[in-house]
Amino acid sequence: MVKASKKAVKKLWLKEILIFKGSVIPGVLERALFCGAFGILISFLYSKQLPVSQPILGSVIPSIVLALLLVFRTNTAYERFWEGRKLWGSTVNTIRNLAWEIWVAVDEVEPGDKERKITALRLLPAFAISKKLYLRYEPASEELKPWVSPSQYSRLQNIQNMPLEISRLLGDYLQQEYKRGLLTNYQLASIHTLMNNLMDNVGGCERILKTPIPPAYVIHLNQLVLIYCLILPFQFVKDLGLWTGIFVAIVSFALFGIEEIGVEIENPFGYDHNDLPLDKICQTIQNNIEEFIAYQTNQDSMET
Repeated sequence: MVKASKKAVKKLWLKEILIFKGSVIPGVLERALFCGAFGILISFLYSKQLPVSQPILGSVIPSIVLALLLVFRTNTAYERFWEGRKLWGSTVNTIRNLAWEIWVAVDEVEPGDKERKITALRLLPAFAISKKLYLRYEPASEELKPWVSPSQYSRLQNIQNMPLEISRLLGDYLQQEYKRGLLTNYQLASIHTLMNNLMDNVGGCERILKTPIPPAYVIHLNQLVLIYCLILPFQFVKDLGLWTGIFVAIVSFALFGIEEIGVEIENPFGYDHNDLPLDKICQTIQNNIEEFIAYQTNQDSMET
């Protein structure tokens, strides 16, 4: 069993190395090849006895300084990615808590009360879907239709901040039930706290989306990486000769790849392979609410 698992790990490791989709290869290959070609040019000039070997250039941009800048760039981007994931995780948990709170807290005294409650609960998946669309700068889509009424869907098509509108619809329902005496002050305040958490999560995602890493920092780092890669051939051509181009291409691929990873994950709400799986997260919420409604409805029918 242990040997079999080790073989599986080795196969998985080899498979991951060869994966092209989702890697940074498409984004950095052209730049790495350019630097490699420049290295080949320098090695060709060196073979013609031209004075292109200049080890002193190695002190222009110390490797440790460049490495620290790249690490800071990647860490900053990953913090944004992880913060986005935590905010979406909080959204999932808050929606589950809201579904339970609403089902337990709102009394049913008339035949239509349960249907009104179910309609309100179906706004919760709509909130998650609308949040996803909002963060992607997309209008209301067909994905929302099963969870809202036709009139609500029509209104959402003309609204930019759809999560806020869905919160308003859910708040209207709760206020009506409170006025009918089906909710206490404490229950209403508890549900409003959860709804506020949902909107806080939207605001947190907006902060990530609309506060990009300052362009001056990104541009300066790209310039330093390019200069460093173009200096490498002058440093190593004497020792590597015709292998200089390959060496420079490999080093350039590594450095440009680290920088490209930061670009890939700094905005985690899109469709890129390395972005957050928002479609799956929203589908999980939809499945949770559907199962919750079906289970509670069956339980109530069995009790009666």
